[in-house]
Amino acid sequence: MNTLGWSVLGAVAAAPFVAEALRKPMGHTAQEAAPGAIADLPSGRTHYRWTGPKRGPIAVCIHGLTSPHYIFAGTARALAALGFRVLAYDLYGRGFSSTPRGKQDMDFFLKQLRDLMDYLGIDGPVTVVGYSMGGALATAFAAEEGLRIRSLVLMAPSGLAPVYAAPKDRIWTAPVLGDWLMPVAGGWALRRELAAEVGAPTVIPDLTTRLAAETRRRGYLPSVLSSRRHVLSQLLDDDHRTIADYGAAVLGIWGEADQVIPLSSMGRLAELDPNAQHVQLAKATHNFPQTHPGRIAEILKSFLGDQTGSERA
Repeated sequence: MNTLGWSVLGAVAAAPFVAEALRKPMGHTAQEAAPGAIADLPSGRTHYRWTGPKRGPIAVCIHGLTSPHYIFAGTARALAALGFRVLAYDLYGRGFSSTPRGKQDMDFFLKQLRDLMDYLGIDGPVTVVGYSMGGALATAFAAEEGLRIRSLVLMAPSGLAPVYAAPKDRIWTAPVLGDWLMPVAGGWALRRELAAEVGAPTVIPDLTTRLAAETRRRGYLPSVLSSRRHVLSQLLDDDHRTIADYGAAVLGIWGEADQVIPLSSMGRLAELDPNAQHVQLAKATHNFPQTHPGRIAEILKSFLGDQTGSERA
């Protein structure tokens, strides 16, 4: 191979490292200026926000693969209106939270959640709300915590059927190829998906702009890749059976037109936990937490209203 060939090969090999190095890191200055607060946890700094009254039952909201805590803007307001103290936080590698080193698997994220709850002194029963990948994390947490869980709300949760299983999706997580492709082209691919959502109804007016900015943050794309490999690849049948055995109240909310989490997941959850309740949103896509806030509020009031009433009593 001549000198030019070696130069080209070297440039190609270096591309993911250069692309990531050029992205802006999440620094302490930005974290301290963020709305809400920062918790200095053993594994890294975690950004969180409270919504609702200073006293009341606690609801913890866990977001999905690519969208930080603000994806729950409408959901948090609905829960607060029911009397909940709502805790929403950014998973490591997203929003204003740090990006610690290490594999982003289930244990990685459950440790963050437990560390945050310990930091905030939350030790009583809680309602856990999980969206998409956050639904898988909520499920695993509920299965391990047992009676610490008051109720579980799963919005289009992963962990019940394969996700990103098509060949065009699997190339992003393939060994070696994914490590090169995600840092180099992952941001472009995610921004292209966001462009298709411009003009769609949403309770978060600047959502696409904020999510596009995430793709330009150092650590974000490697976090997405690691989470796709180590969380979204898991099926949680045993965890759902465990939750069913101890009788936690479970609600599944599903989008009829969801192209990410197949509706077959609803049927699978019904098999694993026959007592779980389900609501299917007509014509709703995977983005229904921000596109259908009014309907979500009605569903949560129906499912959780008695709990908040009894807590206040």
